[in-house]
Amino acid sequence: MTEHNLHTQTIAGERRYHDIFENVNDGLIIFDLDSRQIIEANPAAWIMHGYQQDEFIGQPLMILIHSDDQSVFSKYLQTFQPGNVFDTRITHIHRDGSSFSGDWRGTAINYNNRLCLLGIVRDISRRIQAEELLHHRIETRTHEQATLLQISHTLASTLEFRPGLILDQLREIIEYSHGGIFALEDSSLVTLAMRGTPKLEQSLPFRIHLQGPETLAVLFNGHRPIRIADVWSSNPQAQFLRTLLDDGAARLLKGMQSWMWVPLAVRGRIIGGVGVASSEKNYFTAHHADLALSVANQAAITMVNAELYGQAQALAVIEERQRLARNLHDAVNQSLFSAGLIAEVLPRLWERDQAEAIQSLEDLRRLTRGAQAEMRALLAELRPSTLTDSNLGELLLLLANALSGRTNIPVDVNLLGEFSLPADVQVTFYRVCQEALNNVAKHSKATQVELNLTKEGDSIKLHVHDNGLGFDPEIMLSGHYGLGMMRERAEAVGATFSLFSQTGQGTDVTILWIKTPNKEGK
Repeated sequence: MTEHNLHTQTIAGERRYHDIFENVNDGLIIFDLDSRQIIEANPAAWIMHGYQQDEFIGQPLMILIHSDDQSVFSKYLQTFQPGNVFDTRITHIHRDGSSFSGDWRGTAINYNNRLCLLGIVRDISRRIQAEELLHHRIETRTHEQATLLQISHTLASTLEFRPGLILDQLREIIEYSHGGIFALEDSSLVTLAMRGTPKLEQSLPFRIHLQGPETLAVLFNGHRPIRIADVWSSNPQAQFLRTLLDDGAARLLKGMQSWMWVPLAVRGRIIGGVGVASSEKNYFTAHHADLALSVANQAAITMVNAELYGQAQALAVIEERQRLARNLHDAVNQSLFSAGLIAEVLPRLWERDQAEAIQSLEDLRRLTRGAQAEMRALLAELRPSTLTDSNLGELLLLLANALSGRTNIPVDVNLLGEFSLPADVQVTFYRVCQEALNNVAKHSKATQVELNLTKEGDSIKLHVHDNGLGFDPEIMLSGHYGLGMMRERAEAVGATFSLFSQTGQGTDVTILWIKTPNKEGK
């Protein structure tokens, strides 16, 4: 190869490298390790920092580095050895004084017979902003979920309805300006609690008269929240709100710009509502509406439970109502909360691992089916006549399905014969089965349960067996109120109760009732 051809190829090669250098999207900076001055850079580097080429070349490198990072960056340079990789993240200074985050990755090179460092600079400001935004969203969602769980625990652990507490906890996740919780009494909404200015909070109570069932239907809104971006606009919903909140209730809107109403409803029947206002227009989002509806649904259940609690005091069954509240929290709410978490991650899980997503779908189906069974059981107990008027086999099957949905423990139910029992006996069979299954869920660590209800002649026997850890009855019976209550219930209706268990051999619970001429059946 001739000297001329070799020279031509060298020039062509240098041009190719120069083209690559000029067109790389990341900033490329060559600076002298001794003088620490920039001696070469590509367009991406000087544009990134807000300079023209002739202004950028010759600048001291440290003019690009934020003062907070200069000492750390200098230490990197002092300890840097040729052959190593220079890799760090620092804050850069734009010519106009603004800053941005950049990743530095550099290696030593020989440039024009001088030891230099070639630095590759990537502006990662957008990525960091996205990460910070994602982190903020995760923190917000975590706070919201924790607050919702706290609200659920607070409301479900007591039958006392505390409307002010509901508004205070709602404010933890939705920063409203004015808020009120209302109960429907006859044809009026009556304020139970208010939050806002001291004057507003001291103005309780006041009544909002509803003009006929049409107004109630608008407020119910298909059990969906109503969001009004501007309460003073000509929007029909805004006009409706101003008409509704005339007279004394108009003070709710004083100084406010946007409004959100969330109905309190049970079984399609409105029992009240939560109204919150903000001094900002278009403040309440669809996500706010979802959060408020979650709180409102739990508040509605608490309102109903509080009403039942008052009735229970009159009927001397306070302890039973407290048990319903605990079951609502321990079973239904935890199942729905778990189901909600699974549903939230399913779309991302489906993209990553469809097999795992399918298993999560099965878990979601089990949880929702179990929660439905739990709710049906709780609703049955809210109407005491249901426990005596329903078929005993169907009631026990409901308890079995609730246990399976809540714990994923399969329950094999066998019903042999027709069952017609006196009301007190049927309730006893139901309670004994309920307590036995509760013990399985809490203590047994079983993987299989068998529930047999059989009739032979005048005798009816319920047998519940689990293959769990078992225990020593002589030790456990002392102070074990659940087992003692099962025995007392059975003896109170003339039934025989027996318990057999051994450590590592599971547990058998049996109740036997025999009809005699002195025991009248239905």
